[in-house]
Parts: sequence; structure tokens; C-alpha cells
Amino acid sequence: MFKRWFLGVAVGVSVMAIAGCGSSPQTNSAGSSDAPEVEFWTMQLQPKFTEYFNTLISEFEAGQSGLSVRWVDVPWSAMESKVLTAVSAKTAPDVVNLNPNFASQLASKNAWLNLDTVLTQEMRDRYLPKIWEANQIDGQTFGVPWYLTTRISFYNQDLFEQAGITAPPKTYEELAEVAAEVKANTGKYAFFATFVPGDSNEVLESMVQMGVTFTGEDGKAAFNTPAGIAAFRYWVDLYEQDLLPPEVLTQGHQHGIELYQAGETAIVNTSPEFIKTIQQNAPSIAAVSMPSDQITGSTGKKNVAVMNLVIPKDSPDQEAALEFALFVTNTENQLEFAKSANVLPSTVDAVEQYIAALEGESSENLISLARQVSARQLKDAEILIPAQKNLTQLQKFVYENLQAAMLGQKSVEQAVEDAAAAWDSLPR
Repeated sequence: MFKRWFLGVAVGVSVMAIAGCGSSPQTNSAGSSDAPEVEFWTMQLQPKFTEYFNTLISEFEAGQSGLSVRWVDVPWSAMESKVLTAVSAKTAPDVVNLNPNFASQLASKNAWLNLDTVLTQEMRDRYLPKIWEANQIDGQTFGVPWYLTTRISFYNQDLFEQAGITAPPKTYEELAEVAAEVKANTGKYAFFATFVPGDSNEVLESMVQMGVTFTGEDGKAAFNTPAGIAAFRYWVDLYEQDLLPPEVLTQGHQHGIELYQAGETAIVNTSPEFIKTIQQNAPSIAAVSMPSDQITGSTGKKNVAVMNLVIPKDSPDQEAALEFALFVTNTENQLEFAKSANVLPSTVDAVEQYIAALEGESSENLISLARQVSARQLKDAEILIPAQKNLTQLQKFVYENLQAAMLGQKSVEQAVEDAAAAWDSLPR
């Protein structure tokens, strides 16, 4: 579930790079076994960030009176099952690193501390407002925001020049125009987007950016509307006009990265750190690549991927757990971790300082330019597909019916109607 979330929402290359170290649970503890202790779980951050967290924990413990922190790093693939087991057995740790989608599922079962009962408005205001909202369900706050990524675009300047394009597209309307120009003048495709269920949520998110609302307050489908039909038609038209590679129906997001690195597409949507991969795998493509804003729709909305810290309701020392969670996510520590891990912070002050530091770097540094683009988007960034039950099913119904319309098996209107009916047939 975690892997799908990062691929679909953030195309989280930078976040995935953070989590690509270590393969078994490891711990770091300080103090005697009789001392009061906060147990802190992270998701596969050892060994790359062991030094960072050991220093962080030591600094926190130095300001306490006998309180120690026991750090447990859990493998990526095991986190979901371990958290579910621990919560069910009432043996959950005191502070857990999760993403809002999974955390919200347990929040709806009253598993986490309701932070609205213990945090002041001043504490909440330290964090970006839209990012704070990503950690809420039914009006209650279940987590503290930690680190973030936003999607950006890289474009191939050589292919743009061959196609006579002078500026990268900012909207999906402009993207369709660019796609036609690239195909007509170079014979290549402008970009790749997958319609494979279970892979990236990028197409689903694009519809939200175009003004589609997928579910109403009653949980039923709300996309069988003119806006929903127009969004379906956008993607169907691109496919029928041969402006999308045929593999969009069978290949996942990784294939799109491979096409861009091979010089076969002009645009790729990913994270700032992806340029490092291009530089390593395709230096000639990296040399002509430039970063640009995330492509959006008429709403101007932009997507962000969020990681948070939650406190189980059964924690024996909620006060100490909250104090540690706020320490980990304060401006100073977020800024340090963002620099170390090449992610974005989530406090207002840390974002301002992060951008200011990047602006002081060389304008010829492509990674710095990409990070600046990513960070500046945070003011407009939000979770485009809020956490909800059966989210994977929603994507499946939409993508399968989009595919049917692309292949001429259904009209666009019928595809939208069938997707909505399939969603409404699920038990609430």
C-alpha cells in the first residue's frame, strides 16, 4: 500500500530514495530499561539516516528528565502489518511515521490521539495550512505533518526546439497542444501517463485539477457530471489522436521514465531528485533537461505527498509522545532533515528558509533549480485525492472504464456512468 501511494500521488522518487536503505527492524535506545521511554517507529530510514536520528534523539533526551527515546526502524514492506497488529493488541509505539492515507484508515477507528484536544492554534499555525488539512478526517486532526514532496516536470529542450515549442506547458489544455506539435514535428510523443489500475494516481489527480469531484458528502459518486465527462474525454481524445503511447494501457509509470531517458518523450512528471537518475543513466538527456512547474488544470491545484507522525491513543505517555513529535517536526529539525534527505519541510518558517537557501545556490545547478520549483509550489499544494475507504477500487473503476472508452468499446458518457455505478455498488 505504501509503495502504491508514493508511486501514485507523489511519483515519489526522492522519498523512495530515502526509504531505499535497510531491510530489517533495527533499534536505537538510550537509558536504562526502567527509565520512562518513548518508542518511535520510522519507515526504513536506517542506515542512511542513523546518524541524523541518533543526534536528534540525543538532543531531545538532553532536555528531558530521565526520559529516553527508543527508535525502531521498520522495513517498508512490513510497516502496515506491524502497525495493524500493534494497534489491535494495544502494544503500539508512542510515535509512528506514516502517510495520511493509511493513518486515516485507523483514525476512523479511533486509533490515534485527537490532536485538536491537545494542540493550541499557535502550534497548528506553524505548519502549512493545506498540509495540516491532509492530516484530518471528519474534522479531527490525527497527525503532525513531517516531510513532503511535490511533483514537477522535466522537459527535453532539444525536442521542444525541434517541435517549435518555446515554453513548457503549465496546464493540461496547453499539454494537449504541445503533444500535437511534438508528434507532428518530431514523430515522438510529448509524454506518458499510465492507465494501469494499481499504479500511479496521476491521471486520477489530473481530473481533480480539471475540476472533478469524485465523491460527495454521502460517499457516493459525484463525477457523473459535465466536468467528469470532459475530463474523461480529454484523455480519450489524446489516445484516439495517437498523442499517447499505446503502452499507456499496459505499462506503469516506470515505463514513462524509461521513455524519457531514451529521448522518446519530451516531458516527464516526477520529483526534483529524478535529475540525478537521468544524469547517471542518460547524461546526454540530462544535459538538455530543464525543470518546470507541475502541470495543472483550471483549478490551479497542485499535488503534494505528505509523511506525518501520529500518536496512538493507547500510548501510556501521550504528553511525552506529543512533545517528541513536535520536536522532530519543529522548524529547525525539519529544515535539517529536508537538507539531508532532499525532501521539503512542512512548517511555514522552514519552507521560507529552505527556498532562501536554494536561491543562494548557483543558477547553473540543475538540482537546485528543480528543488526551487518544487518548494515554490507548496503554497498551492494539497492532497488531491483525500484518504477514503476503497480508494484503490475508485482508481480501478475509473481506469478500467477509461481504457474501454479509449479502445472504442464504450462511449465516454457510458464509461463515466459505468464507473460511477460501480463505485456506488460498493458497501458503505
